[in-house]
Amino acid sequence: MKITSINKLTDKIIAGLRIKRGDDLSYLLTAPLAELQAGARRLQDHFCGNHIDLCTIINGRSGRCGENCKYCAQAACHHTGIDEYPFLTKEEIIKNAKANQDAGANRFAIVTSGRALAGQDFDKAIDTYKTMNETLSIDLCASHGLLTREQFKRLRAAGVTSYHHNIETSRRYFPQICTSHTYDDRIKTIKIAQEEGFCVCSGGIIGMGETWEDRIDMAISLQELGIESIPINALMAIPGTGLANQPALPAEDILRTIAIFRFVNPTANIRLAAGRKLLPQNGATAFRAGASASITGNMLTTSGTTIKEDMQMLADLGLTNQNETAVNSGTCGAH
Repeated sequence: MKITSINKLTDKIIAGLRIKRGDDLSYLLTAPLAELQAGARRLQDHFCGNHIDLCTIINGRSGRCGENCKYCAQAACHHTGIDEYPFLTKEEIIKNAKANQDAGANRFAIVTSGRALAGQDFDKAIDTYKTMNETLSIDLCASHGLLTREQFKRLRAAGVTSYHHNIETSRRYFPQICTSHTYDDRIKTIKIAQEEGFCVCSGGIIGMGETWEDRIDMAISLQELGIESIPINALMAIPGTGLANQPALPAEDILRTIAIFRFVNPTANIRLAAGRKLLPQNGATAFRAGASASITGNMLTTSGTTIKEDMQMLADLGLTNQNETAVNSGTCGAH
């Protein structure tokens, strides 16, 4: 397939067409941004309605990670001066989760540093998830690295419904970003999580030196995996990391990426993550041009925005994070 018209492509996707690997997508890179965003908005309106999913996270264990991901402030091989601490107490995590729930967030995730959460720390996480599942109503998500099938079974039994595990970039570019584990290690983890019944949240980071072709490849790989929630992070270069000197992406590139991901993954939640402050009005324009979700609150080592601010932004845009049926019963509003 060769794309020559955004309007025609939008109509075809609404009718059931899906972009595939090998299609000529060059026009997505050359079409006027406003035209591309208009098409992305039509797709978002059709498949997602006016629902914007808001998730929040807590850094449950920080620093001293043995992996060598170039972008990460928590890698032990980098010297970033971040706070390092062991797994947080159950009381502190639950207090944070309840505050986010009461503020209106849709879901809450514990994320932890390291290749994989294991041993006593994993047991602590399971105990915390069980208590949250019993006492709170907020949906639970987890992000604990390269887990085993048995660990996923325990997470499901504890009440966790979503698992976050990024592929980060294209298969081609991944070895330029990390060599302590492989792209296939990440794919294997995602597939096990899906087999165990999790909604998988997986995306990546743009602005790490990859090409536009790498970004499109990532978008198509996520479609092929059947990913339902796709966080897009714009690199915020952190002093001391391997990408400390990488220049920030212009807002236009981030917005084009978001729109392209909507065309490739029309029914998924395209989720704004790190780098929102690089966008006009802290991402407000993106919520009307392909983005149907966001991480909100304090985001790991990058600056975020408060839930209250995001709720007001959505209201001003005529959007809501309340659970409503998507216009075309797509997956966007359902997880």
